[in-house]
Amino acid sequence: MRVCVAECSVEYSGRLDAHLPRAIRLVMVKADGSVLIHADGGSYKPLNWMAPPCTLSERAPDEDEVAGEVERVWEVRQTKTGDMLRISIHEMISESTYDLGVDPGLVKDGVEKHLQALLADSLEGVLGMGWRLVRREYPTPVGPVDLLAIDPEGIHVAIEVKRRGEIDGVEQLTRYLELLRRDPRLADIRGMFAAQEIKPQARTLAEDRGIACVVLDYDAMRGMDDPDSRLF
Repeated sequence: MRVCVAECSVEYSGRLDAHLPRAIRLVMVKADGSVLIHADGGSYKPLNWMAPPCTLSERAPDEDEVAGEVERVWEVRQTKTGDMLRISIHEMISESTYDLGVDPGLVKDGVEKHLQALLADSLEGVLGMGWRLVRREYPTPVGPVDLLAIDPEGIHVAIEVKRRGEIDGVEQLTRYLELLRRDPRLADIRGMFAAQEIKPQARTLAEDRGIACVVLDYDAMRGMDDPDSRLF
């Protein structure tokens, strides 16, 4: 990665024309060829950028640019669209190049897969004594339902696990239930919609269809929070 702090002005031409007047900014050139121009604000979003595939070339300023006290000109061209990002460097304040190597990628905590695994391992702790897991990822013709369990009364329950419970998740579980009930062994199967947060509309729809709703406490499920020790 090439990281530059420079006083620069920027012109973008193509499907949309844009201009950044002369100011000190951070310019990043990544190994994939992308170029990003940041100000000291605006969170993670750059002021302007060029996404790959693109090529970067550097040249000396022409006569008009010399008059404007330009040291170097970077031209970044988008290979597919021909859009051009022209960065006029008035003063290079700092420039460094780093080899960051291969990034392992973002590992998210609390995603649906983690919630599913935790719930599968702690059915009795979350839902009460007498619950038993049949299997995870129980297959249906339109995809697997997250958990198939048996409640204390011996009735099968299809459990769909979401991080955020919305109407689409209820519709998904409804389709699973309709198909699972075609199996004589699962004709009386019930549904349960489990999520860290369940939207009011989703809860209303689920309850109207006879689907139970359970809000999951992720920290408590992984032993990092003791509800009994809370003051409120």
